[in-house]
Amino acid sequence: MTLARELGKRFLSLAVVLFLVTLFTALLISMVPGDPVDTLVPLAESEEADALKAQVREDLNLDEPLHVRYASWLRDFVFGDERGEHFGDYFRVSGRDPVSNRLAEALPVSLQLMVYSQVLALVVAIPLGVLTAYRAGSLFDKVTNTGAFALMAVPTFVLGLALAYYIGVWLNWVPPSGYVPFGEDPVEHVRRMVLPSLTLAAGQIAVYMRLLRSDMVATLQEDFIQMARSKGISDQRVLWRHALRPSSLTLLTVAGMNVGTLIGGAVVVEVIFSIPGMGTAISQAIFERQYVALQSFVAVLAILYVVVNFAVDILYAVVDPRIRHARARN
Repeated sequence: MTLARELGKRFLSLAVVLFLVTLFTALLISMVPGDPVDTLVPLAESEEADALKAQVREDLNLDEPLHVRYASWLRDFVFGDERGEHFGDYFRVSGRDPVSNRLAEALPVSLQLMVYSQVLALVVAIPLGVLTAYRAGSLFDKVTNTGAFALMAVPTFVLGLALAYYIGVWLNWVPPSGYVPFGEDPVEHVRRMVLPSLTLAAGQIAVYMRLLRSDMVATLQEDFIQMARSKGISDQRVLWRHALRPSSLTLLTVAGMNVGTLIGGAVVVEVIFSIPGMGTAISQAIFERQYVALQSFVAVLAILYVVVNFAVDILYAVVDPRIRHARARN
């Protein structure tokens, strides 16, 4: 019953997030001045052009009020339209492409970038957080924290451009842009994903390290840590086996919430490094004012955000047995 209630709450949260995010997206893009049909069909004035524009306006329901267009899209997204498509169409002058095709191409690329960035951030931040907490107040602690503050102060696009120029162009260590699928060439795929992943992970490394250090410093003062040390357990075992797990809850929370930050950062990073992911797809949809496609892209990312945070809640019980036992009693 507890699991069913928890799942029900999560599905309700998903529905609310989906509704609010897509509604605000529809409202904001509708406020952009100009006629989106002129962007979608940039043809000179003629009878044929006028007829095509009228057909596009009718197909996209642009002749309907905003609330009617939004309700129609939401119904199709949840239940599917008469053609069986849940995401709508991406209009082109030469025809239409299902938005599902663009999602199938772009979403895996963005997921790869976000996973690489998150793994890189955690792999670097966790050891640094543990070591700076263990050596709190030392020169190593001060230098590392200063570097973390510097990383947090650098905007993502500035860091991305700097890495692309100095490492990709000047030093020529790795390609500065482009994307190669993993299945096509694993080595070249890794080489081209190094700079984007590092750009997206840099700010997260600083945040994660600072959070873990703060929690670890407090945990190392707890009675059970002092008792473990009094039993002769080595400092290494105390740090990694006894202190790390109870100090990771805040880190897990922020890592889950940072999915939204990673999505926002991916939009900039993918454009800088010419990666055909969701960021590029969203920026193109905004530029071309593809209402239906943009709302579908945002809805899929909103679902991803809620699902990841649900997974983080489950990890709480794995990391801290006190939460698992409290849920069992309830």
